[in-house]
Amino acid sequence: MSETRSDGELLRAVAADADRRAFEELYRRYAPWLRARLRGRCADTGVVDDVVQETFLAVWRGKARYREDGDVAGWLWRIGSRRLVDALRGDGARGRLRQALARVRHRDEVSAEERVLAGVEHGDLAGALVRLSPELRAVLQATVIDGLTTREAAVLLGIPPGTVKTRAMRARRQLREVLA
Repeated sequence: MSETRSDGELLRAVAADADRRAFEELYRRYAPWLRARLRGRCADTGVVDDVVQETFLAVWRGKARYREDGDVAGWLWRIGSRRLVDALRGDGARGRLRQALARVRHRDEVSAEERVLAGVEHGDLAGALVRLSPELRAVLQATVIDGLTTREAAVLLGIPPGTVKTRAMRARRQLREVLA
């Protein structure tokens, strides 16, 4: 009888060694759950299946980095929900903006979006974001980083639009206090 590895052990094996068995085990554990959760947000099973595949491909290819301080299911949900939004929007305005920017700017030049995201991940803002409650962080992630409208964020997070607005206001106030 083989010993069951923890989620963290599986993710480390996938990231460090490209361990296919670890990846398959992670997929078996979470793909059905992620698929069911995404189906609650999108009735098109083809889109949902594509998003689940893209989510796990991001994990396999190392494009998604797990920081070992959170819940694996929540981490996968964030990846999957972002990919669902992109799929439903057809990568909409963000995709068009990226294409337009790529045509006019030099390849070696760092975009403003990349600088902001680097600050989110590594700068003072990262420390401030960690201090926010998970609920407030989720609203900022959805509305600021993912660029969703209040209504889209409400649907994604499963909360009323008024709650999204209230949490966003509280999060911004807390960030201003911490960063001032």
